Amino acid sequence: GQSEAIGTAIAAMVRSGGPIIASITGEGGSGGALALGVANHVVVLEFGCYSVISPEGCAAILWRDGAHAAEAAKQLKITAPDLLRLGVVDEIIPEPAGGAHRDHDEMARRLDESIWKALQQFDDLSPDEIREHRYQRFRKLGVTGGDE
Repeated sequence: GQSEAIGTAIAAMVRSGGPIIASITGEGGSGGALALGVANHVVVLEFGCYSVISPEGCAAILWRDGAHAAEAAKQLKITAPDLLRLGVVDEIIPEPAGGAHRDHDEMARRLDESIWKALQQFDDLSPDEIREHRYQRFRKLGVTGGDE
């Protein structure tokens, strides 16, 4: 039932006339990660990662050996800086010293500030314009200059 639930969530997100802001606060992966792709704006915490498959799963498929997970992770480009450079995410939110888990209140404040700023960019757009923005953002995913 997971694939149907994911598909239903994606369909609802595509139809929504309101802005959708997605945040990756740790590790975003597997089929559920697909839904984040249809957001209007995606943020990731500084030490977050995001991929539709885990490095271990990728290594098991490509090399039939999970011991190649580090190489798979490098090739998948799942770190926050890679995701920003590739246009998969729109913003990296710096984490407090030692990581988000060290200061929940400060991390929540930073995330709140980021989401608020992201929402404001859609204040003057109609529902159709918001849907079109989301569509155009999604269409650009995976398009690179060829040297990625």
